[in-house]
Amino acid sequence: MDISILIFLQSFREGIGAIFTEFLSKMTWFGEMNVVLILAGLIYWCVSKETGTYLLMGWSGNRVVNGVLKVSVCAYRPWIRDARIIPDVAAMESATGYSFPSGHSMNAASLFGGLAIKREYRPGLRALFWILMGLTAFSRIFLGVHTPQDILVGAGAGVLVMFLTGKLLKWLKDHPDKDIMIAVIGILIAVAVAIFAALKPYPTDYDAEGKLLVDGLKMANDTFKAVGWIGAFLIGWILERRLINFTTEVTVQQRVFRLVGGLLGYYLISLIINPLLKSAVAGFAGTVITCFIQMFYIVFLFPVIIKLAERKKE
Repeated sequence: MDISILIFLQSFREGIGAIFTEFLSKMTWFGEMNVVLILAGLIYWCVSKETGTYLLMGWSGNRVVNGVLKVSVCAYRPWIRDARIIPDVAAMESATGYSFPSGHSMNAASLFGGLAIKREYRPGLRALFWILMGLTAFSRIFLGVHTPQDILVGAGAGVLVMFLTGKLLKWLKDHPDKDIMIAVIGILIAVAVAIFAALKPYPTDYDAEGKLLVDGLKMANDTFKAVGWIGAFLIGWILERRLINFTTEVTVQQRVFRLVGGLLGYYLISLIINPLLKSAVAGFAGTVITCFIQMFYIVFLFPVIIKLAERKKE
């Protein structure tokens, strides 16, 4: 049934659906890990620290949940399951890891779904967030890189994690001294996930020529990224709460400085520092370290820069 749906959408895409392909190719961009991470970071620095913390925490948790499910189920991508499936080339480049559940759908649920379930927003704006989440998820089956169950479970699990994250942060307001306990539990879970992904057996199916269809350990790379991200978030979050405690109640000029400076620093890390580290530290260790640096910069290092820079202006 799922393959039949993909073949139908593929026929439409290759026939009269060119305009939809272009539109949904842009929508799938909202499910990219770096896009969601940057947008959540900008909210955290410039708009609302509380909302940004919620989005970054929930997104980090979603990445771990996605990573665990992917390496547990080990579902092959649609084009591996059925040679009739020919995915959109551009979308295929971002289709890393196993297929189930959809990481892009969980990312969109972390951002748009996470905002949609916050009741302080107006109904019209919340409806827009739901639509954006749905279009991002649908784009993955329209472009042929996921099955319907991949996106449905991904979106549903993503919203559930954001709901639980909101409840956790609400509870933390009444128990502020429990933040270290939360961080320790989260880090222990991340370590357990890393060990599980590294040691578990993976399927070893071969094609007619005797070539391995999917390298399981290579597919687990996204899981190790999640471990780096959530570890950095939890450590940076505690350090920021205890040592920096910056605020987003600032002037428009300060917000602009934060936006420009934050993005420049993020791209310096992502495009220069991390590639150098990745070439120096091979394997899963390099993946964890580079993702750790990305998130640690957003949650702690740039807030330190903000605090120092704005203190000098006073």
